[in-house]
Amino acid sequence: MKLIFAVVQGKDADTLLAALLEAEYRVTQINSAGGFLQERNATFLIGVDDERVEHVLRIIKQNCYTRTQFVNPLLPIMEPGEFYVPNPVEVQVGGAAVFICEVSRFERIPAA
Repeated sequence: MKLIFAVVQGKDADTLLAALLEAEYRVTQINSAGGFLQERNATFLIGVDDERVEHVLRIIKQNCYTRTQFVNPLLPIMEPGEFYVPNPVEVQVGGAAVFICEVSRFERIPAA
């Protein structure tokens, strides 16, 4: 059994969640923000049998896209008598960062 951690851009989170649920995977979504751009991300936790890992990766690849975005690399500099606004820089964002971990033990605890 494996535990898949997939960190995806917030723009892809809803479609990925829908695709995973449609394929009948149990998934936990944790909303977060971070990285260079401090934008919304979502981390998905998906527990699967070893033979299902490639199918989950395929679903992630089909629903998480890279895109380009312009960002300001520095805050505007304001000195007395000066004002400098840096030019925006084009960066590539999106896709997914996926971590796959071995699970040594799994238990489902029923509700009381």
